[in-house]
Amino acid sequence: MRHNPAYAVEDEGVVRRLIEENPWATIVSQGEQGLVASHYPVLLEEGHERLTVVTHVGRPDEELHRFGGGEVLLIIAGPQGYISPSWYAPGATPVPTWNFAVAHCYGVPLILEADENLRVLTRLVDHFERHVERPLPLDQEIGARVARGTVGLRLAIDRFTCKVKMNQEEDPVSRAQVLEALKGDGPYANPALAAEMERALGPSAGEL
Repeated sequence: MRHNPAYAVEDEGVVRRLIEENPWATIVSQGEQGLVASHYPVLLEEGHERLTVVTHVGRPDEELHRFGGGEVLLIIAGPQGYISPSWYAPGATPVPTWNFAVAHCYGVPLILEADENLRVLTRLVDHFERHVERPLPLDQEIGARVARGTVGLRLAIDRFTCKVKMNQEEDPVSRAQVLEALKGDGPYANPALAAEMERALGPSAGEL
């Protein structure tokens, strides 16, 4: 991802929040036949000096990735969406754009032992089930069978590149009108993107 100082974020806390709120990740590595990408849920793991996530892949994916000491790229994509220049203030440059928040995280994955992989799968189910009306925990007998078809991973993140592009270059009136449109009911309404934009620009971003 190209570095752009106007949108660059070096705060690890922002990356941590993006992972927490957008746990569906893309894992990219160099396989025997070239680049390989897989998509799996990830969870933050506390108690480490470095920002760390745990996840798993199916055994067929692990065979493609050939995890074994090489670095992988973990991509976390936050809210994103189209921004129409019709939302800008008069006199602003009428060029459309795309607002987004994304983090590229790099590290060498550690393959988990079978029992720890099952614990991570159990925690993963618990994490998402807690939001439903009647949470259903992972049956450990069933979970053990499922776990045999997966490979658990722990990824301590050595470095990251984070970019949060939220119309920082536009004038205050244009930014406020973009926020109003994102919060509205039009074809490109996007409340999640509006919330991310307000985080990036501050509480007064929507004031006209």
